[in-house]
Amino acid sequence: MKSIVVYCGSNPGTNPLYKEIARELGSKMARRQIRLIYGGGNLGLMGTVADEVLTNGGEVTGVIPNFLAQLEVAHQTLTELHFVETMHERKFKMVQFAKGVVALPGGYGTLDELFEILAWRQLKLYHGPIAILNISGFYDLMLQQLDRMVADGFLRAENRDLLIVAESVDEVLEAFEKFWEEV
Repeated sequence: MKSIVVYCGSNPGTNPLYKEIARELGSKMARRQIRLIYGGGNLGLMGTVADEVLTNGGEVTGVIPNFLAQLEVAHQTLTELHFVETMHERKFKMVQFAKGVVALPGGYGTLDELFEILAWRQLKLYHGPIAILNISGFYDLMLQQLDRMVADGFLRAENRDLLIVAESVDEVLEAFEKFWEEV
């Protein structure tokens, strides 16, 4: 496994555990020589993961729309930084490089990216594993909604199962390794 896309907040959140997990993910990705692919920002959990990968000698590819870069949120010390015009182009370019996708806590943007990649996986437009790091139950209510969608006939159980739910960084990385061993 060479690269993972990480979706997460451009804010740090109020629970210090979110930032700790972002640091842990970044350092473990670097130690395993897994390139980080992410939105290219320097703020919040996004900046924390990128900084930790870089601090530990890893490689980071950022993809950022020009309008966000002009707001001076682009990370300046990445291994690679790609500039694109739109958010959709950003999402597409990020997953082109990826052998897996993981979402940490975040807001609208994180959920938008997560649900779009799940839809792409369901439609067989993306073939890698997709996981959430359910830190302190952050995604519990979303998971209940997904179960409700299955129960009410809007989501097939096999498509619900496309989302890996992990409670730790090690669990995510092991699930991704297992996924690619079985392919």
